[in-house]
Amino acid sequence: AAVAIFTGKANCPYYAKAELLADQLQANLPNFRVHKITQHPDKWEQWLHDICETNGWEHRQSPIIWRELLDRGGKGHLLGGLNDFLEYAQQYYGITSMMLNEEMVDIAEDNLQAHLEIVKEDEEIKSLIKPMQIWITSASAPTCYQLIPLLANGEVFGLTTEISIHLLDTDQYKEILCGVVMEAEDLAFPLLRGISAHTEMERAFIEADIVIVLDDVLLNLEVQSLENYIREMSEICQVYAPLIEKNAKSEVRVISSGRTFANLKAMMIMTYGPSIKPENIIAIATAWESAAKAMLARKLNTNTAGIKDVIVWGNITGSNYIDLSHAKLYGYDSAIRGPANFQRPLLNMVYDSEWIQSEFLSAESSLSSRVSRCAAMLPAHAVATVLQYWYHGSPAGEVVSVGILSEGQFCIPEGIIFSMPVRFQNGNWEVMTELEINETTQKVLGRLAHELTQEKLVALKEIKEMHPYEAE
Repeated sequence: AAVAIFTGKANCPYYAKAELLADQLQANLPNFRVHKITQHPDKWEQWLHDICETNGWEHRQSPIIWRELLDRGGKGHLLGGLNDFLEYAQQYYGITSMMLNEEMVDIAEDNLQAHLEIVKEDEEIKSLIKPMQIWITSASAPTCYQLIPLLANGEVFGLTTEISIHLLDTDQYKEILCGVVMEAEDLAFPLLRGISAHTEMERAFIEADIVIVLDDVLLNLEVQSLENYIREMSEICQVYAPLIEKNAKSEVRVISSGRTFANLKAMMIMTYGPSIKPENIIAIATAWESAAKAMLARKLNTNTAGIKDVIVWGNITGSNYIDLSHAKLYGYDSAIRGPANFQRPLLNMVYDSEWIQSEFLSAESSLSSRVSRCAAMLPAHAVATVLQYWYHGSPAGEVVSVGILSEGQFCIPEGIIFSMPVRFQNGNWEVMTELEINETTQKVLGRLAHELTQEKLVALKEIKEMHPYEAE
């Protein structure tokens, strides 16, 4: 069995004559099958060039007609144009066309109008399919590699939300990005509408719904000062922020992650992107929460799922404070049992208070070491978790630590990005100001706030010295 393929410009009278003769043959011959491909006049020349180049044909007019075997595949057999088809129909089937030139022109005009209506209808249908546009910066980083499957499997945004992922990095990482794109495509996630690599900065963040900033600097204070690293990160954000303002959607959500300067990145994007809604820019602290829960679970020989409400205060990737004063322990296997919602203060169950100070809370603790060494899996999971909470709500009653712009909550100075406890509801977050803070914690928060304020001042000072007119 074979099928005849008819392709031509929608307004071509010769195509009109060929297709009507083809319809006549199909109506009268049981084994004659027709497939029509109508092209817009503006796209015809390029389409004809491409199809001829692919098949090794020479043909320069409308229409172009070929035969394909339905059950064998392979390239088609070229019949030619209108005159070739008329000769073919006469020779094999004894049928010819008596259509007049005036009829050909009228039908060609009808064909064009019908084609335009079909194109419009297709565009309207496609406009209903609006995948969520997700941009990831520094996308050659291992965290991005681990993050893509988490975003694409449907658990973060829901099983009915399609997504399109855009990987952004510098030109030197283009080969890595292309490799990641190919592997992600091979996974064939049903909800992954598209994934692409980008190295042209001026076209970054187009139509972005979400921007995930993974940029890091490799800290080595023996090589250069902390102030220089702060300047380096600030300048990166000074490039990103105006592009996000210009190209992204008005409700774009920006997430700052990474192993260095998570708070600062959020602060600088907010500073140099003033039209981005401040409540839509956050820094991720979930990796610290997860690692702390795991460390506590090992100490108590229990399941991490039973540990709730560990709070991360301050500078997520700098000086922070892991607060256990509100932490709760559920489902602990002991002599005292209760219903599923029965919980105990976690600090009451850790009898080795010296361990908390020396092993858990100190700057040189194994917790700090573990989080700083995590290259991909933990931070990727942290980003995915917070995104899921942001769009679908966090577990009822549970604390989530997020770096947000302070408005004076918990006596923290206004105007700095500070990690504090929040809950996510209805696509938004709110600070859990009802939590009571003891005097010891309050003093720690004051010290952390001072450090973050100084970091912000250094960043603005360094940028102003480098670009005095832009900073003003």
